[in-house]
Amino acid sequence: MDFPPAEFELRRQRVFDAIGKQGVAVIAGGAATGAFDLFRQTNEFHYLCGVEVPHAYLRLDGSMRWTTLYLPRRDPKHERSEGTQLNSSDPAAVCKLIGVDDVKPLEALVADLTDATSLFTPMAPAEGREASRDTLLHAKHLRDADPWDGRPSREEHFRDKLASVCPQAEFHDLTPILDSLRLIKSHREIELMRRAGRLTAKAVVAAMQITRPGLFEFELAAEADHLYLRSGAMGPGYRPIVASGANIWNAHYYRNNSVLADGNLVLMDYAPDVGCYTSDIGRMWPVNGTYSPVQRELYGFMVEYHKVLLKGTIRPGVLIRDLATEAAEAIRPVWSSWPWSKPAYRDAALKMIDSEVAFTHPVGMCVHDVGSYKSDPLRPGLVFALDPQLWVPDEQLYIRVEDTVVVTPDGLESFTKSAPLELDEIERIVQAGR
Repeated sequence: MDFPPAEFELRRQRVFDAIGKQGVAVIAGGAATGAFDLFRQTNEFHYLCGVEVPHAYLRLDGSMRWTTLYLPRRDPKHERSEGTQLNSSDPAAVCKLIGVDDVKPLEALVADLTDATSLFTPMAPAEGREASRDTLLHAKHLRDADPWDGRPSREEHFRDKLASVCPQAEFHDLTPILDSLRLIKSHREIELMRRAGRLTAKAVVAAMQITRPGLFEFELAAEADHLYLRSGAMGPGYRPIVASGANIWNAHYYRNNSVLADGNLVLMDYAPDVGCYTSDIGRMWPVNGTYSPVQRELYGFMVEYHKVLLKGTIRPGVLIRDLATEAAEAIRPVWSSWPWSKPAYRDAALKMIDSEVAFTHPVGMCVHDVGSYKSDPLRPGLVFALDPQLWVPDEQLYIRVEDTVVVTPDGLESFTKSAPLELDEIERIVQAGR
């Protein structure tokens, strides 16, 4: 486990504080997929106990501040095939290992819930491998719109089962409580994300080093996959974006099946899953190793703006809108003197710096992580993607540069800083690889 039992216990104690003495919280873990895959627990369940076993459940009783873990019974036949799995046959050993107060078989959960009058359970879809809440909600939209589907999600089915077991209970959404807790990362979470960020940056550099005309986009992703798996990651944190040429216009392009062409840029956005935490990045470089004048004009300005954001603008205790205003004032002289070749480029850059577009989304267990931070002063431990983006719709040009950063007591730290920003350095890396 990447966290000691005491860290999970601290998280659960904060849940107890939030649900009160009358509250009972119930969280369902992920189900077996039925594939020959490596099981990956859902984020909310992992966050509260770290157990990587399918079909597990967690009950937090606010009256006694007591945590019970419900696990499948031991399956000797399955053990002979795949090895020992955590189960309910030895409660004392599991309690000692995980740090919960009790361990029971799955069927005991019904009896333990019959008296609950105030029941908290997550209402949002549970995030699993390579998923974020926004992608899961989109998938639900597709299911609901399909006249041959429309089936309830596993989470919806679980809530219906709870309602049948606890008809007297008043239901509450546990999601906002967990979102608030997950938004601010602990010291150990930050260290895990720091590791994910270093691997992310190394993968981008490795992809730069093999870039040349004639390769497929997916070959750059494969270079990252090799590095991630060799370094002990669980695989990707999300599907790779390796977009070249016209494909860059689709911000979440994923097919990665085009050939890299001489004269084009390539955009890479890809990070690993390290202990159920990920990172986020965006770098653009020339396929042939040399930025064209227009590429240098646009991406070069983006990098200058990004450097302003990274160097002293972001700090705790300040609102995003004020940080955006400060950054705009700092970069405006550069924008005014920049050698713009077209008014459209100049206008697109001005629109970008006069917005809050660079402050995009939290990062954590998901690449698009949970929680809201834009309406409150920044706090130490907040991790988010710093991602200025420039659009020129008439030419279908999309330019961006992105790092994952954490707010520290005196400023910020970039987890992905070892991926180069300076255009000259990037050119040297690509050219040396060729």
